[in-house]
Amino acid sequence: MNIYVGNLPFTATEDEIHTLFSAFGQVTSVALIKDKLTGRPRGFGFVEMPNADEAQKAIDSLNNSELGGRNMVVNPARPREDSGDRKPGGYQDRRGPGRDNRNRRDTGKRKDSW
Repeated sequence: MNIYVGNLPFTATEDEIHTLFSAFGQVTSVALIKDKLTGRPRGFGFVEMPNADEAQKAIDSLNNSELGGRNMVVNPARPREDSGDRKPGGYQDRRGPGRDNRNRRDTGKRKDSW
């Protein structure tokens, strides 16, 4: 079972989270999410536990418990949703949907702004 762990202190480590969840059963993996640009922790992550009963016990016991002065949010992870509005290659046009402004000067639109 994939478990979402949120509101983590930014000082939390994957080893620390692994140890915390291991008290309830086998932990397959721990992934703390970091900012792509800065590399700093974002304060949440995911824990994978193969046994659903053990995972549920961990969720019930650790949700709203304190770690590093913060109350953790622990619940089953939801599957990622594909928004479908992103372009391949990671580039997203920030001008909005259906807007093609490359040839604005040639079309004569909004000449007063040029």
